[in-house]
Amino acid sequence: MVSIFHLPLFLLIVMLIVILIYVTFNRISYATKTHKNKPPTPQKLPIIGNLHQISSNPHRSLKTLTQNYGPLVLIHLGSVPVLVASSAESAREILKTHDLIFSSRPKLKIPDTLTYGSKDIAFSPYGDYWRQVRSIAVLHLLNSKRVLLFRHVREEETRVMINTIGESCGSVVNLGELLISLTNNIVCRVALGRKYEGTKFNDLLVRFTYLLGCFSVGNYIPWLSWVDRLSGLEAKTKKLFDEFDEFLEDVLEEHVNQKKMVAGGEKQGQDLFDILLEVQRESTTNFILNRDIMKAAIMDLFAAGTDTTATSIEWAMSELIRHPRVMKKLQQEVKEIGHGKSMINEDDLDQMKYLQAVLKETLRLYTPLPLLISHQSTQDVKLMGYDIAEGTQVIINAWAIGRDPYVWEEADKFRPERFLNSSYDYKGINFEFIPFGAGRRGCPGIQFATIVSELVLANLVYKYDFSLRDEARGEELDMSEITGLTLRRKSLLQVVATPCF
Repeated sequence: MVSIFHLPLFLLIVMLIVILIYVTFNRISYATKTHKNKPPTPQKLPIIGNLHQISSNPHRSLKTLTQNYGPLVLIHLGSVPVLVASSAESAREILKTHDLIFSSRPKLKIPDTLTYGSKDIAFSPYGDYWRQVRSIAVLHLLNSKRVLLFRHVREEETRVMINTIGESCGSVVNLGELLISLTNNIVCRVALGRKYEGTKFNDLLVRFTYLLGCFSVGNYIPWLSWVDRLSGLEAKTKKLFDEFDEFLEDVLEEHVNQKKMVAGGEKQGQDLFDILLEVQRESTTNFILNRDIMKAAIMDLFAAGTDTTATSIEWAMSELIRHPRVMKKLQQEVKEIGHGKSMINEDDLDQMKYLQAVLKETLRLYTPLPLLISHQSTQDVKLMGYDIAEGTQVIINAWAIGRDPYVWEEADKFRPERFLNSSYDYKGINFEFIPFGAGRRGCPGIQFATIVSELVLANLVYKYDFSLRDEARGEELDMSEITGLTLRRKSLLQVVATPCF
């Protein structure tokens, strides 16, 4: 090794100048930073930042941090600054007052891989591309007219599930599994034109939702990206993408080759792939709706419309079993409106105010995506008196907001009555209740998700009484949770059903 004393005098002088510039720059940078009014920041560790303070249920860990530091907390996940908002006021500032600045998304490795380079609606960065794709979804796939056209699918699949339960009356039924199968079947028929039953397709969906919720070290400590390779996470993600892409490509090719035209040029039994192909053919803009974009949009529907809806209904049923008074009141409402007919249909749902209150209370306590999807600031901004730097990731803890004791009386208790005669809705206007997000990046599929949840829940309590296995009492039901992308029960709900009629 060459000693510093053996270097030429010229090089020594250059090195001293570089060191002086470096030290001076850091001092200036430090002085500049100290003039910034940053949000409260917990003590962090070298390299990992505050990762050691995040548990396997991050919504709970982050709520604890904000209880100690305030409604806005700046943490560091590895080298990435992350702003955590856990109050209605902070959510309003981010999603309404400064919505445009916080409308982008961070680029995350696993979602980026699974969604064709973030070509979907949920994870694509804010800009012209996102506006074009979201416009197609809102105008052609998820508008009120389109949702109404798929009514028969929802009602048919609900009837199938209700009959399946009827065949097992008196014995234990895995209601959690039935709900997952139901939502998968509905989304398959709506998006792809038919059901794809079997272990292979179900396996794809299970792995898809699991991987979207996995933690990737490389996102937050780039020089440790090799950990994701060593753990097999990268390989699993790439393998799933290849399998799902092959499946969707085959389905898309079937649609391209099908000739089901009738008089007037309308396709019989149009599904969402049909509609996207139609939009592609009739496009008069410069935006090219290619195959990858179509497949990414369909993937979004599976991510948003299957696991989240099934788990919401499962949480609702869990709370109803734990609260017989609420169950009895809900059954009374649906039976009065049902008038003894064989099934509740979608025409009946608008009259069921207590049913709607039960679902809102469920979504308040068990927000499907407890941390929503991360946002990212596109410029420096002043937020509630604090200086937030461009490129800061933003997490909105919708779960914590829904359980804020300063907003909700007896915040941790299941009390649907709080939503009766209430102005709270799902549209993101009231920031105390944002289970589907708010602002530009709010979920565009709210109507589709809520109508499935209402229809299924109404028919479950209309047709059957439910109890736990081994004659366990409702209050003994284990309500442990597990968090990935969605907030799920740790164990699927198993019940014994008894016909009401």
